[in-house]
Amino acid sequence: MLISNLSKAATAASFMVLTGCEGGVLDPKGQVGIDEKQLIIVATLLMLIVVLPVIFMTLYFAWKYREGRDHEIYTPKWAHSNKIETVVWAVPIIIIIILGVITWKSTHDLDPYTPLEHERDHINVEVVSLDWKWLFIYPDYGVASVNELAFPANVPVAFKITSDTAMNSFFIPQLGSQIYSMAGMQTKLHLIANEPGTFDGISANYSGEGFAGMKFKAIATNTDEDFAGWIAKLKKQGQSLNPDSYKLLAEPSENNSVEYYGSVSDGMFKHVLMQYMHKEMGMEHQHQSGHSAPQHGAME
Repeated sequence: MLISNLSKAATAASFMVLTGCEGGVLDPKGQVGIDEKQLIIVATLLMLIVVLPVIFMTLYFAWKYREGRDHEIYTPKWAHSNKIETVVWAVPIIIIIILGVITWKSTHDLDPYTPLEHERDHINVEVVSLDWKWLFIYPDYGVASVNELAFPANVPVAFKITSDTAMNSFFIPQLGSQIYSMAGMQTKLHLIANEPGTFDGISANYSGEGFAGMKFKAIATNTDEDFAGWIAKLKKQGQSLNPDSYKLLAEPSENNSVEYYGSVSDGMFKHVLMQYMHKEMGMEHQHQSGHSAPQHGAME
């Protein structure tokens, strides 16, 4: 009876915990997120094989050998048990082996740099993290947006990600993996939404005063036509994104509203990515040529 009641209580508690996770990693809407949720559950259950018995035995022994239980057998010279040693060592080793195999396999299967296997071609999106907003460039469509990302449901998306400021972390919890954005470096991520909807996107790495408002909406449209309509809206309403307008956009600002750019200069993402690389290359050239910075500038 007691076990039955505890089982019902645990089931109810689990249900309440999971329902409270709506919109997070335990409520996935994409295949990558689903696979990661399964990995979390499997790893947790394996670890509970050790944790639950330890909790149970701690409470049981505290009750069994409490003060006043004089009839319990006391064996002060007892020091070793082969059976206990076998269980204590064998169970964790087996769990570690199983977790190791699962981790090795899932690490390769969920590699964020690996394109998703799908009958549809990937949609390319270039992502730039700024202070404190997100810039999304669609190189194949010549448009861009700030703090709003759109793509059709059931179509894989290939992200190229960099930063123009501090290191950030690009993360759409319901779709899966987060990955860092770093100045002068490019990272990649591949995601897919299995159903239409609007999902919250965040920066998962603290980056200063406006970090709390560094959020965006990821919109998985119901059809390709809806996505085409979103692109058309950007082309009609948006301004132009070029090096000059980008300088204004890159200025630190908090709680930015959504902005649209109906046209984008060629190579904008590369311009953002390489601006720090050129500085490093220039310093290296100065060092190799043996000139100080003022002398080099004078020669130019």
